[in-house]
Amino acid sequence: MDRDRFEALLRRDGPAVERYVKFRLPTLPDAEDVLQETYLAAFRGLPDLRDGDAFKSWLLGIARRKCADWFRARRETVPLEDVPERRLASGLHGRASLPAVGETLERLPEEDRRLLDLFYWKGLTVRETARRLGIPEGTVKSRLHAARRRFREAYPVSAMTEKGVEIMKELPEYIQKYTIKRLNAEPFETVWEELPGWLIVPRTGEKLRWGLYDAPSGRRTEWAELEVVGPAVVHGIRGVEIAAVQYDTQDYYRTGAIDRSERRFVAQLTDTRCRFLAESHMKDGVRYNYTFLDGPDFQDNWGFGPDNCGNETRLRRKGILARKDDAVTGEVCPDLQSLDAVGRYEVTVGGKTYDTVCVMDLECFNDGVASEQYVDRAGRTVLWRRFNRDDWAFDRYGEKWSRMLPENQRLSVNGQTYVHWYDCVSDYIF
Repeated sequence: MDRDRFEALLRRDGPAVERYVKFRLPTLPDAEDVLQETYLAAFRGLPDLRDGDAFKSWLLGIARRKCADWFRARRETVPLEDVPERRLASGLHGRASLPAVGETLERLPEEDRRLLDLFYWKGLTVRETARRLGIPEGTVKSRLHAARRRFREAYPVSAMTEKGVEIMKELPEYIQKYTIKRLNAEPFETVWEELPGWLIVPRTGEKLRWGLYDAPSGRRTEWAELEVVGPAVVHGIRGVEIAAVQYDTQDYYRTGAIDRSERRFVAQLTDTRCRFLAESHMKDGVRYNYTFLDGPDFQDNWGFGPDNCGNETRLRRKGILARKDDAVTGEVCPDLQSLDAVGRYEVTVGGKTYDTVCVMDLECFNDGVASEQYVDRAGRTVLWRRFNRDDWAFDRYGEKWSRMLPENQRLSVNGQTYVHWYDCVSDYIF
């Protein structure tokens, strides 16, 4: 009976726990070992769990402890002077750099640094920390309290938000005329760290404005302000929190808000990937929170790639897609990320010329939608253009896009017609 109950609960909540462990551990074999230990411990303890609705949080608690045991068993004694300035959080999707934390630690007294390093980064308990330092447990607690206070006072959230960042520039009401010219050259490789669909790099100190511009009128229809406001942790995964405010919006994301919509993201940038970890917004006076553990509720709107692995930060030609003039060919498979660099282009906008790579995206976020994104050598988007399949959202609009926007550019994607709808640019180019 317990076995049947366990298997039923595991079918319901197991995928979330699996995602959690795979995000925490550095390799797939290690994750699978920890998952086996987690499930075995859960099965043994199941008779003590009376409320089946609490199974998910209970199982996640076991998984969290097993992950901590895995790291504790492999920790090495590292002299304080050898601790790197840039802290790295490792996982299956790369290493996340935490420079603000490391920089703050360097400004603290040596006693504080050593205590915080043992307790938070090496995961020792108060008792273990006391043994390591040769002091009473009560002394550890009082010193931790003082060290945390000094860390909060030294942490440069507001200073780093402003340091080295230009004040956000006003977006024009009409998009400046632009030209796009294909170059007879291979696409260059670059590091592309922008958050998929939102153009901001999830790193402390970043802020950005972007605007959507209707085609063919060129008039701004919506704009947004984004700012990284500080570090954040979601289910033990470290990232940064981003505050986003959209103006003149439609209710694209079913928040119940138009004209002005506020939301918060937690995103993670590693040395190989960039991805969302969580999203929250208000609707009818209630805050809705979604994380990478919430399956389709999160993945369908904010996830990118298998198991929300995120967008690759190394931008290079893969050979998945091909483009010749206005014809694009290649396999459309959102789960495998039908996104590729398809050519080298010179983009001139506002009197400035940019050497760019054109990144084609076929239905990675939305069925029947294609986009072309022009990314420069700095890894920043110069211009982003959206195209709708001719029958996209026909039930909503009642007409094909070729009839609604007869003058707009067409793309042929595997023989189907896609119609240019709008452009997106940010204050990066102004």
